[in-house]
Amino acid sequence: MKLCSVARVHIVVMGCGRVGSTLAHHLQRLEHSVAVIDQDPTAFRRLGDGFKGKTIAGVGFDRDTLVDAGIEGAAAFAAVSSGDNSNIIAARVARETFGVGHVVARIYDPRRAEVYERLGIPTIATVPWTASRLLKNILGGTIDEEWRDPTGQVVMLHVVLAESWVGHRLLEFEESTGARVALISRFGRGELPGPHTVIQAGDELHVTATDHLTDDVREAAAEGPVGGHR
Repeated sequence: MKLCSVARVHIVVMGCGRVGSTLAHHLQRLEHSVAVIDQDPTAFRRLGDGFKGKTIAGVGFDRDTLVDAGIEGAAAFAAVSSGDNSNIIAARVARETFGVGHVVARIYDPRRAEVYERLGIPTIATVPWTASRLLKNILGGTIDEEWRDPTGQVVMLHVVLAESWVGHRLLEFEESTGARVALISRFGRGELPGPHTVIQAGDELHVTATDHLTDDVREAAAEGPVGGHR
Protein backbone atom coordinates (compact mmCIF):
# COMPACT_ATOMS: atom_id res chain seq x y z
CA MET A 1 0.00 0.00 0.00
CA LYS A 2 1.37 3.40 -0.93
CA LEU A 3 -0.55 5.98 1.07
CA CYS A 4 1.10 8.96 -0.58
CA SER A 5 -0.78 8.15 -3.78
CA VAL A 6 -4.12 8.44 -1.96
CA ALA A 7 -5.44 11.89 -1.02
CA ARG A 8 -6.28 12.68 2.58
CA VAL A 9 -6.24 9.32 4.32
CA HIS A 10 -6.43 9.29 8.13
CA ILE A 11 -3.36 8.34 10.19
CA VAL A 12 -3.11 7.95 13.97
CA VAL A 13 0.20 8.70 15.71
CA MET A 14 0.78 7.56 19.30
CA GLY A 15 3.42 9.61 21.07
CA CYS A 16 4.00 13.34 20.76
CA GLY A 17 7.71 13.49 21.44
CA ARG A 18 10.23 14.83 18.95
CA VAL A 19 9.72 12.02 16.46
CA GLY A 20 5.92 11.83 16.80
CA SER A 21 5.38 15.57 16.45
CA THR A 22 7.72 15.79 13.45
CA LEU A 23 6.00 12.82 11.82
CA ALA A 24 2.58 14.41 12.41
CA HIS A 25 3.68 17.63 10.72
CA HIS A 26 5.16 15.72 7.75
CA LEU A 27 1.88 13.86 7.27
CA GLN A 28 -0.13 17.07 7.57
CA ARG A 29 2.02 18.71 4.89
CA LEU A 30 1.17 15.77 2.64
CA GLU A 31 -2.50 16.65 3.23
CA HIS A 32 -3.32 13.57 5.28
CA SER A 33 -5.69 13.74 8.24
CA VAL A 34 -3.75 13.18 11.47
CA ALA A 35 -4.67 12.43 15.09
CA VAL A 36 -2.00 12.40 17.79
CA ILE A 37 -2.33 10.54 21.12
CA ASP A 38 -0.23 11.20 24.21
CA GLN A 39 -0.73 10.58 27.91
CA ASP A 40 0.70 14.01 28.74
CA PRO A 41 -1.49 16.86 27.43
CA THR A 42 1.44 19.28 27.65
CA ALA A 43 3.27 17.22 25.01
CA PHE A 44 0.96 18.66 22.36
CA ARG A 45 2.76 21.99 22.71
CA ARG A 46 5.39 20.49 20.41
CA LEU A 47 2.86 20.54 17.59
CA GLY A 48 2.53 24.33 17.70
CA ASP A 49 -0.33 26.51 16.58
CA GLY A 50 -0.02 25.45 12.95
CA PHE A 51 -1.13 21.87 13.59
CA LYS A 52 -4.68 21.32 12.35
CA GLY A 53 -5.08 17.66 13.32
CA LYS A 54 -6.76 16.19 16.37
CA THR A 55 -5.04 15.70 19.73
CA ILE A 56 -6.23 13.14 22.28
CA ALA A 57 -4.89 12.87 25.83
CA GLY A 58 -4.94 9.24 26.88
CA VAL A 59 -3.29 5.84 26.80
CA GLY A 60 -2.46 4.87 23.24
CA PHE A 61 -3.57 1.25 23.54
CA ASP A 62 -6.89 2.04 25.23
CA ARG A 63 -9.76 1.18 22.89
CA ASP A 64 -11.87 4.23 23.71
CA THR A 65 -8.87 6.50 23.20
CA LEU A 66 -8.12 4.91 19.85
CA VAL A 67 -11.74 5.17 18.73
CA ASP A 68 -11.72 8.85 19.72
CA ALA A 69 -8.63 9.26 17.55
CA GLY A 70 -10.46 7.78 14.57
CA ILE A 71 -8.70 4.43 14.49
CA GLU A 72 -11.75 2.73 12.97
CA GLY A 73 -11.27 4.73 9.77
CA ALA A 74 -7.47 4.95 9.85
CA ALA A 75 -5.29 3.76 6.99
CA ALA A 76 -2.18 3.65 9.18
CA PHE A 77 -1.01 3.73 12.80
CA ALA A 78 2.41 4.74 14.13
CA ALA A 79 3.37 3.92 17.73
CA VAL A 80 6.36 6.13 18.50
CA SER A 81 6.14 6.75 22.25
CA SER A 82 9.17 6.37 24.53
CA GLY A 83 8.15 2.93 25.77
CA ASP A 84 8.76 -0.31 23.89
CA ASN A 85 5.99 -2.18 25.68
CA SER A 86 3.42 0.55 25.07
CA ASN A 87 4.35 0.74 21.40
CA ILE A 88 4.07 -3.02 20.93
CA ILE A 89 0.73 -3.29 22.74
CA ALA A 90 -0.72 -0.33 20.84
CA ALA A 91 0.49 -1.72 17.51
CA ARG A 92 -1.12 -5.07 18.24
CA VAL A 93 -4.41 -3.47 19.25
CA ALA A 94 -4.44 -1.34 16.09
CA ARG A 95 -3.68 -4.35 13.91
CA GLU A 96 -5.60 -7.15 15.62
CA THR A 97 -8.60 -5.33 17.13
CA PHE A 98 -9.22 -2.59 14.58
CA GLY A 99 -7.71 -4.20 11.49
CA VAL A 100 -5.45 -1.29 10.54
CA GLY A 101 -3.51 -2.49 7.53
CA HIS A 102 -0.36 -0.39 7.87
CA VAL A 103 1.21 -0.36 11.34
CA VAL A 104 4.63 0.82 12.52
CA ALA A 105 6.01 0.44 16.06
CA ARG A 106 9.21 2.11 17.14
CA ILE A 107 11.40 -0.21 19.23
CA TYR A 108 14.51 1.00 21.04
CA ASP A 109 15.99 -2.39 21.91
CA PRO A 110 16.88 -4.36 18.73
CA ARG A 111 17.15 -7.61 20.69
CA ARG A 112 13.56 -7.28 21.85
CA ALA A 113 12.47 -6.24 18.36
CA GLU A 114 13.84 -9.47 16.94
CA VAL A 115 11.69 -11.46 19.38
CA TYR A 116 8.61 -9.47 18.46
CA GLU A 117 9.29 -10.07 14.77
CA ARG A 118 9.19 -13.82 15.37
CA LEU A 119 5.79 -13.34 16.98
CA GLY A 120 4.55 -11.56 13.88
CA ILE A 121 4.42 -8.10 15.48
CA PRO A 122 5.41 -5.34 13.01
CA THR A 123 8.33 -3.37 14.42
CA ILE A 124 11.07 -1.00 13.38
CA ALA A 125 14.21 -1.17 15.47
CA THR A 126 17.11 1.23 15.79
CA VAL A 127 17.93 3.90 18.35
CA PRO A 128 18.65 6.78 15.95
CA TRP A 129 15.37 6.25 14.08
CA THR A 130 14.22 9.53 12.53
CA ALA A 131 10.82 10.84 11.58
CA SER A 132 11.81 10.89 7.91
CA ARG A 133 12.63 7.17 7.92
CA LEU A 134 9.40 6.40 9.77
CA LEU A 135 7.58 8.45 7.15
CA LYS A 136 9.03 6.30 4.38
CA ASN A 137 7.81 3.16 6.08
CA ILE A 138 4.34 4.36 6.93
CA LEU A 139 3.77 5.76 3.43
CA GLY A 140 4.88 2.61 1.66
CA GLY A 141 7.84 1.57 -0.45
CA THR A 142 10.30 4.27 -1.43
CA ILE A 143 13.77 4.40 -2.99
CA ASP A 144 16.71 6.81 -2.94
CA GLU A 145 19.88 6.78 -4.99
CA GLU A 146 22.96 6.06 -2.83
CA TRP A 147 25.77 5.62 -5.39
CA ARG A 148 26.41 5.56 -9.13
CA ASP A 149 29.40 4.05 -10.91
CA PRO A 150 31.69 6.38 -12.92
CA THR A 151 30.16 5.30 -16.23
CA GLY A 152 26.67 6.15 -14.99
CA GLN A 153 25.37 2.72 -15.99
CA VAL A 154 24.89 1.09 -12.58
CA VAL A 155 23.20 2.66 -9.56
CA MET A 156 22.91 1.60 -5.92
CA LEU A 157 19.46 2.25 -4.50
CA HIS A 158 18.33 2.44 -0.89
CA VAL A 159 14.93 0.72 -0.90
CA VAL A 160 12.25 0.61 1.79
CA LEU A 161 9.63 -1.99 0.92
CA ALA A 162 5.89 -1.87 1.45
CA GLU A 163 4.76 -3.99 4.39
CA SER A 164 3.11 -6.52 2.08
CA TRP A 165 6.59 -7.83 1.21
CA VAL A 166 7.15 -9.08 4.78
CA GLY A 167 7.36 -12.88 4.83
CA HIS A 168 8.24 -13.17 1.14
CA ARG A 169 11.60 -14.38 -0.12
CA LEU A 170 14.04 -11.74 -1.29
CA LEU A 171 14.38 -13.73 -4.50
CA GLU A 172 10.80 -12.79 -5.41
CA PHE A 173 11.70 -9.10 -5.28
CA GLU A 174 14.77 -9.66 -7.43
CA GLU A 175 12.84 -11.72 -9.99
CA SER A 176 10.06 -9.13 -10.22
CA THR A 177 12.47 -6.24 -10.84
CA GLY A 178 15.57 -7.68 -12.49
CA ALA A 179 17.66 -5.89 -9.87
CA ARG A 180 20.02 -7.48 -7.34
CA VAL A 181 20.06 -6.94 -3.57
CA ALA A 182 23.65 -6.42 -2.43
CA LEU A 183 23.02 -5.76 1.27
CA ILE A 184 20.23 -5.73 3.85
CA SER A 185 20.16 -3.37 6.85
CA ARG A 186 18.32 -5.31 9.58
CA PHE A 187 18.00 -4.29 13.25
CA GLY A 188 20.73 -1.71 12.69
CA ARG A 189 23.18 -4.28 11.29
CA GLY A 190 24.29 -5.06 7.75
CA GLU A 191 23.68 -8.57 6.40
CA LEU A 192 24.55 -10.24 3.10
CA PRO A 193 21.43 -11.89 1.65
CA GLY A 194 21.34 -15.55 0.68
CA PRO A 195 19.12 -17.53 -1.73
CA HIS A 196 16.61 -18.28 1.02
CA THR A 197 16.55 -14.89 2.78
CA VAL A 198 13.04 -13.88 3.87
CA ILE A 199 12.05 -10.21 4.10
CA GLN A 200 11.30 -8.97 7.62
CA ALA A 201 9.52 -5.82 8.80
CA GLY A 202 11.93 -2.89 9.00
CA ASP A 203 14.38 -4.31 6.45
CA GLU A 204 16.13 -1.74 4.28
CA LEU A 205 17.58 -3.01 1.02
CA HIS A 206 20.59 -1.74 -0.86
CA VAL A 207 19.88 -2.69 -4.45
CA THR A 208 22.06 -2.58 -7.57
CA ALA A 209 20.27 -1.82 -10.83
CA THR A 210 20.54 0.01 -14.12
CA ASP A 211 18.55 3.14 -14.89
CA HIS A 212 15.99 1.32 -17.01
CA LEU A 213 15.15 -0.92 -14.02
CA THR A 214 14.64 1.91 -11.52
CA ASP A 215 10.95 2.40 -12.28
CA ASP A 216 10.36 -1.35 -11.89
CA VAL A 217 12.12 -1.30 -8.51
CA ARG A 218 10.09 1.70 -7.36
CA GLU A 219 6.79 0.14 -8.46
CA ALA A 220 7.53 -3.25 -6.92
CA ALA A 221 8.73 -1.71 -3.64
CA ALA A 222 5.55 0.35 -3.26
CA GLU A 223 2.93 -2.07 -4.55
CA GLY A 224 4.15 -5.35 -3.07
CA PRO A 225 4.38 -8.84 -4.54
CA VAL A 226 2.30 -9.67 -7.59
CA GLY A 227 -0.69 -11.69 -6.45
CA GLY A 228 0.54 -11.56 -2.87
CA HIS A 229 1.66 -15.21 -2.99
CA ARG A 230 4.55 -16.66 -0.99
